[in-house]
Amino acid sequence: MKRNKNYWQFREAKRPESHHRFLLAILVAGGISSIVLFADWWFREEHIQKLWFFVLLSIFFWYGLLRLVIVWIGYLRIGKPEPVPASNGLTVAIFTTSSPGEPLSMFEKTLEACRNIAYQHTTYLLDDTRDPAFKAVAEKHGAVWLELVGIPGAKAGKINQALQMTKEDFILVLDPDHIPFPNFLDHTLGFFKDEKVAFVQVAQAYYNQYRSFTAAGAAEQTYTFYGPMQMSLHGLGSSVAIGANCTFRRTALESIGGHGIGLAEDLITSIRIHAAGWKSIYNPVVVSRGLVPEDLGSFCKQQLKWARGVFEVTFVEIPKLFPKLSFWQKMSYLTIGTYYLVGATQFFFTVVPFLFFLTEILPAQMSFVSFLIHGSFVAFFGVMIYLYIQKWMCHQETERGLHWRGMVLKYACWPVFFLGFLLAVVDAEIPYIPTAKKAVRGSVTPFARPLIIHIVLFIVAVTGVLIYRRFLIPEGELVLSAEKTWAMIVFALIAFAMSVGGLWAAWEAKKLKEDEPWSHVELKKIITDEK
Repeated sequence: MKRNKNYWQFREAKRPESHHRFLLAILVAGGISSIVLFADWWFREEHIQKLWFFVLLSIFFWYGLLRLVIVWIGYLRIGKPEPVPASNGLTVAIFTTSSPGEPLSMFEKTLEACRNIAYQHTTYLLDDTRDPAFKAVAEKHGAVWLELVGIPGAKAGKINQALQMTKEDFILVLDPDHIPFPNFLDHTLGFFKDEKVAFVQVAQAYYNQYRSFTAAGAAEQTYTFYGPMQMSLHGLGSSVAIGANCTFRRTALESIGGHGIGLAEDLITSIRIHAAGWKSIYNPVVVSRGLVPEDLGSFCKQQLKWARGVFEVTFVEIPKLFPKLSFWQKMSYLTIGTYYLVGATQFFFTVVPFLFFLTEILPAQMSFVSFLIHGSFVAFFGVMIYLYIQKWMCHQETERGLHWRGMVLKYACWPVFFLGFLLAVVDAEIPYIPTAKKAVRGSVTPFARPLIIHIVLFIVAVTGVLIYRRFLIPEGELVLSAEKTWAMIVFALIAFAMSVGGLWAAWEAKKLKEDEPWSHVELKKIITDEK
């Protein structure tokens, strides 16, 4: 008999949490075992062709697998807090900021939604636009307008200045492109009954991911983070604050000298708070919806800012505060802090096939077929764990899947990640770049140029290799080099396909709608749909 979707969801929901954790533990044990066996095969003397090249390959390759093991182990501690009702009479401030160039119409929606939040609070608009219309819209929706012009430190600087001008005990930091629901504070304030809790972070979700390939991919990249990843960090006592939707205890912020200032100000604030001995809570509920970038150029600017900022935390904050963190906090911040090294690894693996096409030099003397056989077990458990932990997504019905758009965007941004790493190494400053609030239309973004170069090089290189093999190489040598050549072509083809996808995302901006995504949002409808 055919069962409908709701039936199976009901059956899954009836299974005890211990059942899910047991199955996850089996998968993780299998995954780690497969990696150990793969390592035993990988590090064999006969695989070494040029020692320095093999060492370099192993560093890049096993960096990714080591991160994977740490993440898998963290999943075993997935947890979420039991709801705690908010106490009456708490004093709460909502801080949202406005900067030059941000559209006034967006603040109409956000400030109206803030006014509708049920728990008693005061909303503050921290404004440096020098535009009297922003003061008018704040007063229209019952918000207090604070003019904060020329304050250093961008968003974090304005927050710290506002802390000195206000007195509420709890502060919700809300990005101006997020629309909070009326019950937002009901899901955060109760956890502050524990005097050691410094901040409560909730999930981020979006209302514009349907508008473009880039928007869908950007949203897909957040599903795992705001679901099982943050829930595992919560279980490890390491949940981190994000730049929006985070409610802070004033005394916790004051104990670390205020909100951290930098391109990754949220991560700076988190690590300082944890180092000071405070606790954090992650509540995986969707009580607001906001914006993701809709065009590749805006997305790349956001990622460049984050990459440079995260490396700043890795190079400056982590070494300084490392002794004050718990073991799992150390592991968590190291894992987060090294995430953007993926730019260097993707650059390396993109270059390797071209180096082989030119010189026939490989970093390892391995059979491609043998590599596939031994690596298939790791791939199997990786995919199974990836799919299984999706039962802890915030919205299972809409967020489950392979998230291939997010994978394409991740690859397409490797030049941006790599640039962020290089800027951090030389300690070069970049300005704080507010994320674009609507699609930037027109010509293809300059961030697509590395992808275009890669596509052209692939076509030229593979065409040249095939012509050379067909007409110029002696037939005896042709048999000997066939497996290696086709293996490198396959690896290069995968990267080529990713670059084509990224270029499509860049090209798509030329035909995106110019309207404002929040203009289509009805507050009552978005809240009703969420319920």
